[in-house]
Amino acid sequence: MTLKELFALYDRPAPATPVSGVSHDSRRVGPGYVFVALPGRRYDGHRFVGEALARGATAVVGARELELPVPYLRLPEEELRPALARLAAAFYGRPSARLWVAGVTGTDGKTTTTFILHHLLRQAGLAAGMAGTVGYDLGEGLAFPEGHFTTPEAPDVQELLAAMVAGGLSHAVLEASSHALAQHRLDEVAFDLAVWTHLSPEHLDFHGDMEGYFRAKAGLVERAPLAVLNTACPYAMRLAGRPHLSYGPGGDFELVRVSEEAGGLAIAFRSPEGRHEARLPMLGLYNAENALAALAAASAAGVAVERAAAALGSFAGVPGRMQIIQTEPFRVVVDFAHTPRGLAAALAALRPTTRGRLIVVIGSAGERDPGKRAPLGRTALEGADLAVFTEEDSRSEPTAAILAGIEQGARQAGGRAGKNYWLEPDRARALALAFELAGPGDTVLLAGKGHERTLERAGETIPWNEAELARRLLRLE
Repeated sequence: MTLKELFALYDRPAPATPVSGVSHDSRRVGPGYVFVALPGRRYDGHRFVGEALARGATAVVGARELELPVPYLRLPEEELRPALARLAAAFYGRPSARLWVAGVTGTDGKTTTTFILHHLLRQAGLAAGMAGTVGYDLGEGLAFPEGHFTTPEAPDVQELLAAMVAGGLSHAVLEASSHALAQHRLDEVAFDLAVWTHLSPEHLDFHGDMEGYFRAKAGLVERAPLAVLNTACPYAMRLAGRPHLSYGPGGDFELVRVSEEAGGLAIAFRSPEGRHEARLPMLGLYNAENALAALAAASAAGVAVERAAAALGSFAGVPGRMQIIQTEPFRVVVDFAHTPRGLAAALAALRPTTRGRLIVVIGSAGERDPGKRAPLGRTALEGADLAVFTEEDSRSEPTAAILAGIEQGARQAGGRAGKNYWLEPDRARALALAFELAGPGDTVLLAGKGHERTLERAGETIPWNEAELARRLLRLE
């Protein structure tokens, strides 16, 4: 790929200089890179043009009036993010065109659905890759990325897809977050299927309101030639005029019976191919819905439903999603639940199999939707017997202020500090406190961090592994 070829996308002349990469991050620029200076909420990429040039950038794309010693493609500011995706896709040879690609979106359930769908495709003999919140699989097993992005930036997306093509894969399953869709990170991905799990209030600080949130996610369905839609989600049904398969009550794929057992879920469901029985080794009745979405998506990829249903039984689960750390003398479970709805579902899933008290450790992220903090506190006290409120990526916000918001909801639910809830700003000490409170037959749910590998505090980001920390505190390793 040459600079001449890339700039030709915008009918701009440029020398036939070899290009070695496209990036919006000046720290990742190397010799021969094209640097795209994105404006942002906190940082303006134009401030880092000098650093990109010092690192060897061979061209710059931006919106400001600049005099530079390298070719400069100036575009309107609103076109910079789409340009980043377009240039990256061209540089990597538009890899999604050589793959069958499914995008999974929704407030809750998309990670589990992505993992299950990836598993079903592979068990059907298809060479499938995956990328999302927990990590990515290029055909050689799960790898963990840095940061907390559900969907990486456009150059990373295209690089991952290109690696899948180079590795001989034929299928890919991507989590598609609302931020990624709104910020054009997935603009140049040719989706073959869109899967919609559920929509509930989240990220409203970014999208403004539920309609803005809906419109961001609806873009995925509107781009794909076929969708899998949840009949139980009113927002999904607004898109039912497009070609789709449905799952849920009255849908093409419908649950007939779900029962929770010690080893997971026993499921009976109907599909256009008949009635089926399956076992899913996961906790939480709601995971039956995620499995149903994945079954419908696998069917859309050409997998026989009976074969996919049989493959559910060998699913190994999702790191940090209802992950059991120990069962005796009290049970400890790690889960990513970080929204009021997700937390309520996790607690409801654990209650029937908890002989004693249900204890939850939960926090709320800084610089993210403050409107969910009180509902989180209220949900914790309504769904659990005891709660420990703590940090969860406070970032630049004071942890005490975040905890005050959560505590407000706990008090609304009749909670009393030191009786049925505690405030512990340090997350490691919060886990230790919860274990001290627990007795035989109790369940401790460690919610909010799940699979994430870092904890973000003001001025620092520290390594974090909730499951490993829990095991150390419990002296299991």
